[in-house]
Amino acid sequence: MAKAPALFVGHGSPFTALSQNRFTAAWTAIGRRIPRPEAVLCVSAHWETPRLTVTADERPPTVHDFYGFPKQFYELRYPAPGSPALAAEIAGRLAAWDATAEAGVWGMDHGCWTVLPWILGVADVPVMQLSLNIERPPAEHYAIGQALAGLREEGVMILGSGDIVHNLRFFERQDDAPTPPWAAAFDAAAVERIKARDHAALIDWPSLPDAALAVPRPEHYLPLLYILAAQGEDEEAEVFVEAVVSSVSMTSVAIGLDAP
Repeated sequence: MAKAPALFVGHGSPFTALSQNRFTAAWTAIGRRIPRPEAVLCVSAHWETPRLTVTADERPPTVHDFYGFPKQFYELRYPAPGSPALAAEIAGRLAAWDATAEAGVWGMDHGCWTVLPWILGVADVPVMQLSLNIERPPAEHYAIGQALAGLREEGVMILGSGDIVHNLRFFERQDDAPTPPWAAAFDAAAVERIKARDHAALIDWPSLPDAALAVPRPEHYLPLLYILAAQGEDEEAEVFVEAVVSSVSMTSVAIGLDAP
């Protein structure tokens, strides 16, 4: 069984589900380079719970967790199976955090289902989601990621889905919208530390330049820590997308892939 990669994808808006652009092209290209995983565990910015929870549905529903989009977005489905047995195993790995595996509490939100069709194509790989509790300190999220890292040896791809910079207060949808200097500075500082394997600095993200503006709320940043925590000692971090669109980062990172 091939060791599965760990990916962090800057997922942007739900429009990426139906977009042919440089970002979805990069996701498709990275999908061609990974061995077909046995399953996917997704840590998405869009599912927060007080108690750490893994979805355990036989057929996880597609969750349309957004408002005001055209009708066709609410008709989209990604009909991947789940794996209750694997969900229970994952919860067991996280027993120190009182994790639970439950069906009927969530499904696949747009942090998951807008990304996976580009990376995996056909929806035949079991998918589970792990919730976030943003009240936990960043170092604890990293520790949870370390506890999950062994799943990669079982062929489970760990997918973090968020945005390193995410401040919708300043977001402009126009294609030519400028990137605020603070957004570019924070993203560049994060990329520099990802490439240098400076995980301590990334855990202490409030100390990075312009952090208060770049990460006004941490739910989109925290999935990155789960992926970094799964990085093996001999593995490089490949930044396969490096871009900030207005005030949202699309920067994406792969762990455990051979050089292209």
